[in-house]
Amino acid sequence: MRLAALFALLSLPAAAQAPAPAPVYDTHAVDRILKSVDDLMWHVKMDDLAFVDKVRFTSSPPAREANPTAQGAGNPLIISAYTYIPRKLDRKRKHPMLIYVHGGVHGNNSTTAVPLVREMVEQGYVVIAPEYRGSNGYGKGFWEQIDYGGRENDDIEAARQWALESFDFVDPKRVGILGWSHGGMITLMSIFERPEAYSVAYAGVPVSDLVARMGYKSDSYRRMFSADYHIGKSADQNVEEYLRRSPVTHAHKLATPLLIHSTTNDEDVNVLEVRRLIAALQAAGKPFEYKIYENAPGGHAFNRLDTGLARESRREIWAFLAKVLKPGQ
Repeated sequence: MRLAALFALLSLPAAAQAPAPAPVYDTHAVDRILKSVDDLMWHVKMDDLAFVDKVRFTSSPPAREANPTAQGAGNPLIISAYTYIPRKLDRKRKHPMLIYVHGGVHGNNSTTAVPLVREMVEQGYVVIAPEYRGSNGYGKGFWEQIDYGGRENDDIEAARQWALESFDFVDPKRVGILGWSHGGMITLMSIFERPEAYSVAYAGVPVSDLVARMGYKSDSYRRMFSADYHIGKSADQNVEEYLRRSPVTHAHKLATPLLIHSTTNDEDVNVLEVRRLIAALQAAGKPFEYKIYENAPGGHAFNRLDTGLARESRREIWAFLAKVLKPGQ
């Protein structure tokens, strides 16, 4: 009887058997590996021109604590940053520094930025590129530390202070800051919050108005911002919080020479955001320079490509920064 039952079980079709559970992958672990590989590529692509290093320092504490009374709660957050020092730099003299702020909601300083960083170093700039809280490639815990428009700006200031304390050949009166997209937003917030810290700034296709942005983005994008580890509520639930984190709200604070670029066909940061920023700066009577390109090939990435237009646009950027920072002098 038992033998017959066993044969009956073995004869059941495969489709009746419970499917094997799909394997679970830790995407953050994979991102860590990819980040380590990309770190090596920075040396491959930059060592002929610069001394490349990766450093760590502390910034402000996390914006949120899962357990505020836990051991270590409230400790300063540890931030990584890349440094690029020109090999031919005369370290007995003072030189200008650029803080390069990467973009992406959860982006990082990847080697896609090599052409930009090489051009900075070739001009004689010391460059530091901080991996502010929420950057990808440092694990789930750091990824969820994101504070978009908030304490991420502290991480940029921490990088500036670390560099000035560590590099006696950097002139504290000749520090510039630049970034694109989210990096452009952080650039704007940095000069609005700490105008005394920066001599000049460039913001490319910058996220400028989070309330307007939530109005034209997808549901999935909005859900990312309303997640518990992020802003925590949607724009319609807490419009004041989204305004507080928007550069357009702080435009009246501008006291730093500023150049802004955008393009009418930007598929990520709609030009309406940048136009609102420009209008706010003009309404406040602030001097600044800007250029809105008409349907620039490449859209959001138009002047970070290897095209003639991109190189021409970057020459405008470098000339604007050099007027103030005077690299090579």
